[in-house]
Amino acid sequence: MKIMHCLIVDDEELARTLLENYVTKLPQLQLVGKCKHPLEAMQYLQTQKVDLLLLDIQMPELSGLDFLKILPQKPLVILTTAYPEYALDGYALDVIDYLLKPIRFERFAQAVNKAAELFRLRSLEVELGEARESSATIPSVLDSATDPEYLLVKADHKIHRLRLDDIRYIQSMREYVAYVTHSGRILALNSLKNLETELPASRFLRVHKSFMVSLDKIDALEGNMLRIGSDTIPIGANYRDELLRVFSAGK
Repeated sequence: MKIMHCLIVDDEELARTLLENYVTKLPQLQLVGKCKHPLEAMQYLQTQKVDLLLLDIQMPELSGLDFLKILPQKPLVILTTAYPEYALDGYALDVIDYLLKPIRFERFAQAVNKAAELFRLRSLEVELGEARESSATIPSVLDSATDPEYLLVKADHKIHRLRLDDIRYIQSMREYVAYVTHSGRILALNSLKNLETELPASRFLRVHKSFMVSLDKIDALEGNMLRIGSDTIPIGANYRDELLRVFSAGK
């Protein structure tokens, strides 16, 4: 198991204490520091190894989002906040997850597991140097002309046979995408731009810079978010009109 060095950044002492308690319960995390504000965290990041940042948004002197914008090299980031209206901005900055306070432990663990998957893949890529080389000869998504109901997805040095019906949504995670299914998640080298041409437009739609959804899995539209089961997904301004058109036509 790859251990992630974790830094907590929150101006509230109770929030820092709660997150520290949660971190100590997960074996894949090692707490390396707690900071009261982003300026303190910036100094810490210059001298210490940090793999995962647990970052509040509303803080004095500099907000968490503005802090991310000026970081030259960002670790993996999970936002922790009491303000749901910043979700769109957070996902535009490629955060792993967006946790609303008060944060339940099960929800925290779910977000950390997402980060751990991506961290493990990146570590393998650095150590083995195989992921990008092999992707040149074996595509991360292979179309099946004989059976268009499946994708063959290359991940973890395996090829997974993934049913289109099982895909709920796909999240971009920088150079990777996460296929979120009923049974879990598969991380693979790819981009949503590629998938827009490879997946049937009648069934999948890009709804945000970082998200593509299966149209028949959408349960509801709620303002600037959509809901698929218990998951909420942001709707980007550039994609909203097309989503409304397609969703209304389908209903």
